[in-house]
Amino acid sequence: MNNSPYGGRVPEPADARPTWTFLTNHARVLAAIAGDPGVRVRDIAARCLLTERAVQRIIADLEGDGYLTHTRVGRANHYEIPPGTRLRHPADAGPTVADLLALLALESGDRSS
Repeated sequence: MNNSPYGGRVPEPADARPTWTFLTNHARVLAAIAGDPGVRVRDIAARCLLTERAVQRIIADLEGDGYLTHTRVGRANHYEIPPGTRLRHPADAGPTVADLLALLALESGDRSS
């Protein structure tokens, strides 16, 4: 019989990195852009804990697959997520990217019902 206070499981150290996450880096970058369409790559990288190079690759992926467009405004980019864009996986059919981003944008104080 196991008398461990953790039910037989050893707790992970506080600084252990998780082996999986709920959101992909692509979702994090897209959410950062949705929250601020004029955001700089540097700021996205800092917010998402990624390198600037990784963010640039992700933005290229998102643009290449039609999830994002950008226009040059002076020296900055202004991003736009085309309305009605659908999620990629067949199991996620139905909601749009905008629906998902709206859920991600909710703050704990905004969940009144």
